[in-house]
Amino acid sequence: MKIKCDFCKTEYSVDRIPSTPVRCAICGHCWVAQTPSRRNNFFVFVAALCALLSAIIFTVVVITHYNTTHRNLNPLIATITASEIVADNSGVSHFKVHGTVRNQSAEIYGVPDLQIVSYDADGNVLYRQRFAPSGTLIEGGALINFTHTLSDPSAGVKKISAELIGIEK
Repeated sequence: MKIKCDFCKTEYSVDRIPSTPVRCAICGHCWVAQTPSRRNNFFVFVAALCALLSAIIFTVVVITHYNTTHRNLNPLIATITASEIVADNSGVSHFKVHGTVRNQSAEIYGVPDLQIVSYDADGNVLYRQRFAPSGTLIEGGALINFTHTLSDPSAGVKKISAELIGIEK
């Protein structure tokens, strides 16, 4: 156990706390050595538990805030539900794309233009085609269906995606 001079802060190692006043060998100061206070294990446990609970609450709040912010930043989502190949009058094949625009918020939003992007086997963009869906407003939690036939031929297209114009991913 260690005791310390109150005046010069010199430390001494002792087996037990002396019951009489102690004189410092360095500065000559006399003081009564006190038994050092010990931390109660129960209070240390409670403090650790409070810190853990605070960390859990903080994590839940951050995740909830992120999800709410993400949803508020991107309330509309465009999804392709199906596609088929159709032929025009001259026999050229085109993709006919079916999909939905979903409003994942509780508020009414204007529906922006959509863009269908066609990709080749390597993931390179072959072409983009912009069109306006039939609905102009979408209520909270609702969805609007769309169908659009691409004007470009379907040759070489391996993947198609739908994007909302002016909405960041």
